Amino acid sequence: MNHILSELAEKKAATNNLDGHQVDAGRSRFPVSITLVCCILAGCSVESPLKPPAIPMERNYGATTKLPLPTVAGEPVQRIVIGGRLEADWWTLFHSKQLEEVVRLALAKNPDLAVAEADLKAAQEVARAARGALYPRIDFAAGAQRQRQNFASFGLKLPPTTFNDFSIGTSVSYSLDVFGKNRYEIEQRSEQANVQMYRRDAAYLTLTGTVIFDAIQVASLRAQIKAYGVILACDRHTLTLTRQRASVGVVTEADVVQAETSLASDRMALPVLKQRLGAVRHALSTLVGSGPAQWRPPQFSLNHLVLPRDLPSALPSQLVHRRPDILAAEAELHAASAAVGVATANLYPDITLTGGIAQSGAASLLNWPATIWAVGGALAVPIFNGGALTAQRRAAQDNYVAAGEIYRRTILNAFAQVADVLDALRHDTQLLSAADVMLKAANHEFTIMQRNYQVGNVGLLDLLNAQRDQQRAILAQVRAKSQRYVDSAALFLAMGGGWWQQPGLRAASVEKSGVGNHEAWQ
Repeated sequence: MNHILSELAEKKAATNNLDGHQVDAGRSRFPVSITLVCCILAGCSVESPLKPPAIPMERNYGATTKLPLPTVAGEPVQRIVIGGRLEADWWTLFHSKQLEEVVRLALAKNPDLAVAEADLKAAQEVARAARGALYPRIDFAAGAQRQRQNFASFGLKLPPTTFNDFSIGTSVSYSLDVFGKNRYEIEQRSEQANVQMYRRDAAYLTLTGTVIFDAIQVASLRAQIKAYGVILACDRHTLTLTRQRASVGVVTEADVVQAETSLASDRMALPVLKQRLGAVRHALSTLVGSGPAQWRPPQFSLNHLVLPRDLPSALPSQLVHRRPDILAAEAELHAASAAVGVATANLYPDITLTGGIAQSGAASLLNWPATIWAVGGALAVPIFNGGALTAQRRAAQDNYVAAGEIYRRTILNAFAQVADVLDALRHDTQLLSAADVMLKAANHEFTIMQRNYQVGNVGLLDLLNAQRDQQRAILAQVRAKSQRYVDSAALFLAMGGGWWQQPGLRAASVEKSGVGNHEAWQ
């Protein structure tokens, strides 16, 4: 078989290569030409002409957020600390071990946080995979096949032969990336991984805030249900007394109907509160990754929560570097900038160097005469594509403009949210002050009615009405206190919640490739 292949090779060489020296010269000139083109195009990496958007910068959050906060007699005093330190575990400022335990469970078992963590890892792996374009690609291949060769087509008077053909070898390819397409793609994937990182951080912040809000709501609803229980007891007692007095002609039937209406009205409110309490408890169970039948939240009480005294407030210039939603929008903008670079590089030639070495034979492979090698390159130049590439570049530029506006809008929304919370904290103190005044008046009225009832100056019905008014004032105070707790927590969240100080949370940003426009606004 070997002598047949040798004869075939000699005949083919004699037919196609009349002058071996000319062929060798041509082979030597091919790599030289590729090298010459590479030298000419060296340093031609395209730069995107896009400019970063102007970042909204404010000195404060508006004239309506004047400091300090008003004080309420007999209530804890809160103060806004400009530039104050945000604690990583800010929820511990409420000094509730029950609350801290629920937050710990949620951070360990929450499904949404686990999804965000998995999405981050996947995005980081995609970014690492993109960096492979910076290095040569080496592939190994091996093959075996059985062939039947008819030599009549080569002018040889030999019978058809069946033989085995084996091959083994490696190939190498490397993109010169003269115009930076690969580097822009790496940067785009890296920034997309950063987007997922900040989304994970936002999920962490949202989770901790939701746990705090739900816990405060549980405490508030339990206090409201307790107050409504006293109100309903007063209503039932009032209805009984009114019916007794109506039976002897002291009051009219209209008074009885009024008492029945008051009882029915208050009864309608209680199931609504209980339903809301059940829904919040179920939501807390979901947050800690359990079903309502598997886990029940603690019996939170407002009396066991401490109102944070110092509320740190970042300056607007600090806020844009702390909130994960702003940082995610910024990373989206960087990725959109890199996408413009990719679309621009697609308009230019693509040069790839290739090489390979292999052995092929019918019997023995590991011998030098069976070696085949090749060195070359490929140049792909876009000439006509129906305007697709230029349209793609314009689309990338439009996406960059949209990402810039989203980034700016995110910052403005963050400023507005902080201003809303600061306003709410001021209004909370005003609402709580009014609720305290109302409760003091109701308590005083109830005390007077108790004394008058003991000496016989008023009846039991008047005493019950005073007690009902007292409980309604307690309801108003509970709601005002609860809102003060909620808005205090909301300010911590609006300021970023100190997530960047949490040990083990902030993943290292995927290394950037060093190209693009993002350096201009870092």
